[in-house]
Parts: sequence; structure tokens; C-alpha cells
Amino acid sequence: MRKNLKTQEGYFCLMLHAHLPFVRHPEEEHFLEENWLYEAITETYIPLIIAFDKLVEEGVDFRITMSLTPPLVSMLTDPLLQNRYIRHLKKLIELSHKEISRTEYDPKFHKLALMYNGRFNETMDVFVNKYNKDIVSAFRKFQDLGVLEIVASCATHGFLPNLNINISDVKAQILVGVENYIKTFKKKPKGFWLPECGYYAGVDEVLKEAGIKYFFLDSHGIMNADPRPRYGVYAPLFCPSGVACFGRDFESSKQVWSSKEGYPGDPDYREYYRDIGHELDYDYIKPYIHNLGFRINTGMKYWRITGPTELKEVYLPDAAREKAAVHAGNFMFNRERQIEHLSAHMDRKPIIIAPYDAELFGHWWFEGPIFIEYLIRKIVFDQKTVGLITPSEYIEEYPVNQMSLPSASSWGYKGYGEVWLDASNDWLYPHLHEAGRRMAELSKKFSSHLNKNNLIKRALNQAGRELLLAQSSDWPFIMKTGTMVPYAEKRFKQHISRFNKIYNDLLNKNIDKNWLEEVESRDNIFGNIDCAKYYSNKIKKEVLCRT
Repeated sequence: MRKNLKTQEGYFCLMLHAHLPFVRHPEEEHFLEENWLYEAITETYIPLIIAFDKLVEEGVDFRITMSLTPPLVSMLTDPLLQNRYIRHLKKLIELSHKEISRTEYDPKFHKLALMYNGRFNETMDVFVNKYNKDIVSAFRKFQDLGVLEIVASCATHGFLPNLNINISDVKAQILVGVENYIKTFKKKPKGFWLPECGYYAGVDEVLKEAGIKYFFLDSHGIMNADPRPRYGVYAPLFCPSGVACFGRDFESSKQVWSSKEGYPGDPDYREYYRDIGHELDYDYIKPYIHNLGFRINTGMKYWRITGPTELKEVYLPDAAREKAAVHAGNFMFNRERQIEHLSAHMDRKPIIIAPYDAELFGHWWFEGPIFIEYLIRKIVFDQKTVGLITPSEYIEEYPVNQMSLPSASSWGYKGYGEVWLDASNDWLYPHLHEAGRRMAELSKKFSSHLNKNNLIKRALNQAGRELLLAQSSDWPFIMKTGTMVPYAEKRFKQHISRFNKIYNDLLNKNIDKNWLEEVESRDNIFGNIDCAKYYSNKIKKEVLCRT
């Protein structure tokens, strides 16, 4: 145990789940949905890296837990997308220079234009000069330094409770995800993020097979466990498999997530929904929106939330920064009171688990990375009740915990699976389940080719990639929420169609090599992983020992 934790009464674990769907379109020079990645890099990932670097340089002994899903890692390390991001950032810098000139005689807006110009230039410097376009290496560095614990996740963020018709689908999602982690971070993962915290009884057995020590659940997954947990969500449970599960603390989550009670809705914070890409003269802004001419967000936003009205007031960065410090102090105070209360009723130090989507901090809540930096500093220097810790450190300190069977659950709306299975998206699953059965069939029928280097093996692996991409939970989620639905439907149909063509070509012994090469170049995720072998029901742990 770290020396500075010996006097603490309990622990706090901040868990950031970083994920985006795999969006890569080399066939088009400008593709709208690739902006999801560019915005997340600019507004979330690099601001977090800047904050972590600053804390490390100042010798602050902090701990953060984080996931970086395989689709996100694949995009962040892809040369095509890296270069397109630099092109995107150069346009933002150009726009910010124009805004500096346009707002020259309006001091409030001029100050904001200068702020954005400074941020964009710093982002370029960090991305290109400091980390040579590979910001995954930054997070790997923080893990190697011991201040960040990165957990693994599923191959393409498949919602496992809806895939467990075929156990081979579940195993492939988990085992490909773990192998991708090992190749990326040069070590085996200790923890795992179940996509959407989607749990069903038995999935922990597959996690055990993959060498995982712990995973995360929503509150009711723990509270409805059988037998009921003695310490609620404030200590881990051991599943019958021996894998530990940590439960989300509702109280700390609500302070950040709630649209009514959470910090991000404060009137002093920047308004996400007002962007100059939608507000300025069309001819002026046209070079900086989509090349087809429709308006999109640029990331330059001049207004603060103010209140539930269109009559917004100008954003004041200094006031917002001060408010972030106040909210960080309030959040810490509440965790101190929680720990004081809990520790009086437990025979061990309680742990508060607070998981969030990483993109909340910076993208949706502009001041989020500042809040995290302030929170870390306050916890480390301003009190002695709460200590920052990772789940693996907690298990090391308390290796004996209650054994119980968690209940089926997710962290989606109403806590179960209706976000990913309702009338808007239920048509996906017959196709997914049949494709899963077909993939298992192919892996067995052509098993003798899995250790060879030939066209059949390439086709098998691409079939596995297409099925994994079709299984992404992002597509049913988008259909449920009603945003960008045509894109989600198109992507799902493309991957299922490509999978079925490969399936038929293999059975007919007529592989279209030119077409296969084209698909491999487009859907190039897991390029160095033999996806097909994971669809066999007889999977050995030894396959994960390769690095």
C-alpha cells in the first residue's frame, strides 16, 4: 500500500470510459462522422493529457482509472485519421485567426477568440511535437508511471447481454478486446469495462478465462446481488468465478450526470449548444463547416449557459474556472462526509466508485478537465479523509471479500437493456445471431487454415472483423436516440452484407481477392489479430499469452 494512504479513512476511484465507434472512411476525403473523433481529441483527450502531464511534472501522486476501447485506440493510431486530424486542426487555427480580426473591437468576444487560438495551437503542439501524432502513447506513459490504470474492454463495444445467444460471440468480443489491449499497452490488463456496464450471470466466467481480475457494474447490479452485499457498493464482491466486481456510487454520479442537480448545468459554464458554425454569416463560415455546405459545430462557442433561455450571456472563462474550483471543492467535501459515515459502519476502508463517459469532460462539459485537475489537487493536498486509488490497489489491500452473484443490469436508461433492444432496433438481432452462428461454423469448418498464411485465413479474419463491427452497441444506441440514424443503419447493413458475402464465397470456394483487399483497407481494425480463431467454443487461455 502507498505510504500516503495509510492515514486515509476510505478511497475514491475516478473511472473514465473513453470510447467512440469505429468511423474511418478512406473512400471519401471529408466524412462528417469522422468529426466525432476530431472533437473528442481536441476537447477531451488532449486536455486530459495536458492536465495529467502537469500533475506528473509537479510530482502529484494521483490515481485515475480509464478505459480506451479498441475502436478508439485503432482510430487514434491510424495514420490516415492522424493526418486528417491535423488538417482539421489547421482549419480551426485559421478560423480562430479570422475571429481574432473580426472581434477586434468587441473585447469580450475578442478575448474568447484569443483563448480558442491559444488552445488550438497548444493542441497542435501536444499532438504533433510532444507525442508525434500518437496520443495513445501518452496514456501508456501515464500507466507506466503508475498514475493511471487502463482497463480493457470489448473488441467493438458489443452489448453482451444481447449477444449471449452465441457464447462464441461473447468470447470473441472479450478475447479480441484483451488481445488488442496486450498489443497496445505491452502488458496484460487487470480490469475490464463491460460495454454499457451490461452484465448477465456467467459473463464473468469468460472474463476469468481472459485473465481479468475485476470489472464494473451499475449500482443495482450489486445491490440486487444474491446474497445481498453486506457493504452495498462500497466494497467489491467476488463473483462465483472469483472475478471481483465494483459498483457505481449513485450519489457521486448524480452530482456530475444530473441535468438538474449536476455541476455541468451551472449558468457560468460554457453553453455547448451555441456554436459559431451555426450562427455566423454563411459565406464567412462556409470554408470551416462541411464541404457540402451544411452547418456543423466548429468548437468555437461564445456563450455561457445562463439559464433555460435563448438570451444567453457571453462566456467568461475566468468565472467558469473559479466555478470549477468551487465545484471540485464541493465534490471532495461530499466524498469526505460519505467516507466518514461509511467507515464508521465497515470493517474495512470503503471505496467510492465514480465512473463516467470520458467525453463528458471537455466535450460536453467544457470545464470538465479543469474540474478533474482541481479535484485531484484538492484530494491530494487539502484533506486526509479520502485517498485516490485504483480497483486493483484496493483488491491488493483487501484480497478477501464477500462472494455473491450480481444481477443482470446495465447503466442505460432504466438500468437494463431496453436502450439496445426495443422497437427501433430489434430488427438487428436476428441478423447478428445468425451471423454469429455462421462465424462459428466457418471457424470450425476451416480450422486447419487458421495457422496458415493464405487467402482463406484472410477471408476468415475479415469475416470476424465485419461481424465484430456489426455488433457494436453504438448502432442500436443511435437508432434508439434518433440521432444520425441513417448512418447507423447504413453501417450495420454494410458490415452484415460484407460478412455474408465472405461466408458465401468461402463455402463456394470462390473468394473475390480484389474485393477482399478493398474491404480489408476500409475496415482495417485488428489488422494483426487473428479474429476468426476466437469464434470456437473451445478457447484456451494460452492464446492470450502472445504479445
